[in-house]
Amino acid sequence: MTVSLGSAQSGNAAANDRRRMHNRAVRVLLIIGIILLALGIVSLFVAVPTHEKHGIKAGPVSVGVETVEHQKVHPAVSAVLIAGGVVLLIAGGRKRG
Repeated sequence: MTVSLGSAQSGNAAANDRRRMHNRAVRVLLIIGIILLALGIVSLFVAVPTHEKHGIKAGPVSVGVETVEHQKVHPAVSAVLIAGGVVLLIAGGRKRG
């Protein structure tokens, strides 16, 4: 009876490489999920400022007005960000069987 240790060790190395790649992918999914979830929640409460400049310039003289408006992100966009974050957190949190 002959036992080949070389092929068993290379099989274990390949399995370890697959596990490491899976663990990295899971970490990336979790990080992206946390970021999306946080952005979605923040976008519900924080308004985004928009600046507009209106004016006339005639030679060296210029007259202008700058207006600043604060607009909230549409709730549907916030919902998509939150849902995407939750989906990625669930996908990243599942154990591989």
